[in-house]
Amino acid sequence: MAIHEIGIIMNGVTGRMGTNQHLIRSILAIRDQGGVTLPNGDAIMPDPILVGRQEHKVKALAEKHGVARWSTDLDACLADGHNIVYFDSQTTQLRAASIKKAIAAGKHIYCEKPTADSLAESLELARIARKAGVKNGVVQDKLFLPGLLKLKRLVDSGFFGRILSVRMEFGYWVFEGDWQTGQRPSWNYRAEDGGGIIVDMFAHWRYVLDNLFGEVRSVSCLGMTHIPERVDEQGKPYKATADDAAYATFLLDGDIVVQANSSWTVRVNREDLLTIQVDGTEGSAVAGLRDCKVQHRVNTPKPVWNPDIPNPHKFLEQWKEVPDNQLFDNGFKVQWELFLKHIVTDSPFPWDLLEGAKGTQLAELGLQSWKERRWIDVPELTL
Repeated sequence: MAIHEIGIIMNGVTGRMGTNQHLIRSILAIRDQGGVTLPNGDAIMPDPILVGRQEHKVKALAEKHGVARWSTDLDACLADGHNIVYFDSQTTQLRAASIKKAIAAGKHIYCEKPTADSLAESLELARIARKAGVKNGVVQDKLFLPGLLKLKRLVDSGFFGRILSVRMEFGYWVFEGDWQTGQRPSWNYRAEDGGGIIVDMFAHWRYVLDNLFGEVRSVSCLGMTHIPERVDEQGKPYKATADDAAYATFLLDGDIVVQANSSWTVRVNREDLLTIQVDGTEGSAVAGLRDCKVQHRVNTPKPVWNPDIPNPHKFLEQWKEVPDNQLFDNGFKVQWELFLKHIVTDSPFPWDLLEGAKGTQLAELGLQSWKERRWIDVPELTL
């Protein structure tokens, strides 16, 4: 058995998502399991080097998790031929410039989304990566959630018949930061720092809808800043200039209508922070992050509107759980394994920088729709 060691520059993993999902539960978990096993018995072993602007944070993170390599000098890391992959989970405003440097250094690219602040820059990244001949990928983690994998299984099996509509509810109450500390960083609520729930979540909704149900063809969106003032990490009040809620309708191929509410100002009265209900001619399903329930046409109740008597139906009990039928690993880790296989064996990896640009495109069109108060068509993207 041969070991293919791959040096990976991990830039910006001192944040919550980068530390927990990409470093601990993905790269370090892959190392702990002995690497990514290939069909011929070989294994890919990631060798991370942690990079960040604040030495004390990067050093402490590396020491805590036993990572031997760390640095504050991105240029030196890019100059090291051992490092063939560049990963970026910095804030969006810093990402594009660093990715361009990594492409110029001949590194393969894997990054979080949004890939850039604007569609123009996202497309530029995809173009220069293709021209440079480097492999590239964008994190699209929700495709690998157990609940959405079960939804995909239902779609592929023809369970729904003709899909009619999709209803997505995402969000939770993010505290304002005064009497309770907020669960999200303050920059999320400042447009000048790249914040806003439309920019954040529409990148997710684009790949979820495109991959599960059909290409997004048009969008109508209303954004809101429900909480006008919040308190930052230093206890100082600041003006919230970015949207904290978005109420959108998407039209997909096949005239599938999608209603998607995204909010950091909603108290959860559902089974999960994200729920997706799919209704079709033959059956319906409701998926959360891990679970999925179905109701086939033969099991569908026949309620009659009558507000003068107590409701005789226990609607929530009339759905059946979709069984796991497989072991579900961490979604971020699964996609990392696929990308590493793509690097070594050239196996397919469809979620490239162009796919990432589609998410930025939908966010921009959502913001435009809100500003102009109208439906906006979604043009096809090409390089």
